[in-house]
Amino acid sequence: MTNQDKYIYLVFSNTYTWLARALKYFQPSKYVHTSIGFTEDFSEIYSFGRTQPNNPFSGGFVKENLYDGVYKMNKQSSCQIFRIPVTEEQYEGLKKDIEYFYAHRHEYRYNFIGLFGVLFNRPIKRQKHYFCSQFIYKLLNKHHIFDLDKHPELVQTIDLMGIENKALIYEGLIVEIKTGKKKPKQELANKH
Repeated sequence: MTNQDKYIYLVFSNTYTWLARALKYFQPSKYVHTSIGFTEDFSEIYSFGRTQPNNPFSGGFVKENLYDGVYKMNKQSSCQIFRIPVTEEQYEGLKKDIEYFYAHRHEYRYNFIGLFGVLFNRPIKRQKHYFCSQFIYKLLNKHHIFDLDKHPELVQTIDLMGIENKALIYEGLIVEIKTGKKKPKQELANKH
């Protein structure tokens, strides 16, 4: 690689919480939550979700750990992880944006109302409010990694799976990564 020396990771997951089950009802995808990460251990991934694992109404910008919190609550929690090559400039831009959101995390909230906009195909813009796929798409779009020509407020997890140049490195139960029964692969022959 010449101008693509870095990788980001998109983690698509299903934790089987009541919200995850409700979202699955409205979108034809096994995975309903999306997070972004920069390292292969997935102990720090970022998204909009529960700020307190046991409280579904405490939503905002979160630094997640694939092996703890809401992911740990159900042993059937599963995920699909993709590695995406990016340029150094894109990588640094994404990290800078994540650092900004993390530093100001108390100002941001989960966009529960925006989910109804997705349901009725009407974008609902709310300042400093995001749901996971809306947030991830805004980041990817800002840094010219993925463009759907779609309102960020209407982007669903399944839409993000359309990103090109991604390599599937893991699919299965999260608990199997943690216990070492399965490990994410650096490169799977099957590119999606």
